[in-house]
Amino acid sequence: MELPARYLTPLVQEDLPEKMVFLGGPRQVGKTTFSLSLLGTGDRHHPAYLNWDVFADRQIILNSQLPAKQKLVVFDEIHKYTRWRNLVKGFYDKRAKGSQFLITGSARLDYYSKGGDSLHGRYHYYRLHPFTLPELDRFTKKDEDALLRFGGFPEPLFRGSEKFMRRWRLARHQRVIYEDLRDLENIREMSLIELLLSLLPERVGSVLSVQSLREVLQTAHETVERWLTALENMYLVFRVAPYTAKQIRGVKKEKKLYFWDWATAPDEAARFENMVASHLLKYCHFVEDSEGYKMELKFLRDTDGREIDFLVLRDGKPEFAVECKTGEKQLSKRIEYFKSRLKIPEVYQVHRGTREFGDETTTGIVLPFRNFCKYKKLV
Repeated sequence: MELPARYLTPLVQEDLPEKMVFLGGPRQVGKTTFSLSLLGTGDRHHPAYLNWDVFADRQIILNSQLPAKQKLVVFDEIHKYTRWRNLVKGFYDKRAKGSQFLITGSARLDYYSKGGDSLHGRYHYYRLHPFTLPELDRFTKKDEDALLRFGGFPEPLFRGSEKFMRRWRLARHQRVIYEDLRDLENIREMSLIELLLSLLPERVGSVLSVQSLREVLQTAHETVERWLTALENMYLVFRVAPYTAKQIRGVKKEKKLYFWDWATAPDEAARFENMVASHLLKYCHFVEDSEGYKMELKFLRDTDGREIDFLVLRDGKPEFAVECKTGEKQLSKRIEYFKSRLKIPEVYQVHRGTREFGDETTTGIVLPFRNFCKYKKLV
């Protein structure tokens, strides 16, 4: 299956001559295909593609026998090696003129690069996300429906089969839990991790109570929190924290949970909110990784129960807010409340319909989600 050119291609190509590039992201999001495309091939047996999970490639890496006459060398899953930081640092520091290194992995390479011999100043880090409406470059209702139904991961999206999607998701979760988590996080209670993961889809878009999960799993609060963080590090889920400011009596601790594979959510409303969250997170990561701004995705909720689903922050300041509705409803009154108190420049209420109305300069604008993606130039 040949994928469309990915949105990170020109940025990675621009950075490779100067520094190493780390490419993180969920398992099966297309990192290997992306890497091979930079090598100008689709062949996993290309001599410049070295996968730590392949024994022969592992020996080449450990013996420092990098392929000669290869401008770009790709190291895949090398973070599974305990001393990988020092190894790639040595390759980089002793590199031949013009040589380039791309390091990819299905875990948070920014997390696993910390500690030991620092790699600071030697790499740029990018996070590859699933396909979204802007990356497909088609802002039609048909494409939005396909993304909502199958998610943005390449295989289920382009296969378009419910049966294939279910089998793909089951295999992916099993591999992440029983291979990636076991190897990288040293977690022994794998069956409880699997149970935890099965409890999360029903909680998409809601404030996540770690206490309730602790009671079901019959384990300590700190343990459940550690497991959730591990699932985040493996790119299975992500959490959105509340925004706090003196202008509102905001909640402070509760976070909302979403899946990278938003098609995991059980009903259309939760799935749509998860899809919007994923599009916004992709935008935040893209701006942060490519331009260096500190980007944050938050939600708004005060102690009186008023809420807006998402707030995007750039360097700590509100950039725009988004409220999700499945229908073409009038602008929510709470939008004006938060917009005036927090001085949010732009507020949008997105829906699955076709109508567009409102005024972004005074209160906010109601519009189809696909129009919002095009208007805001998301990625």
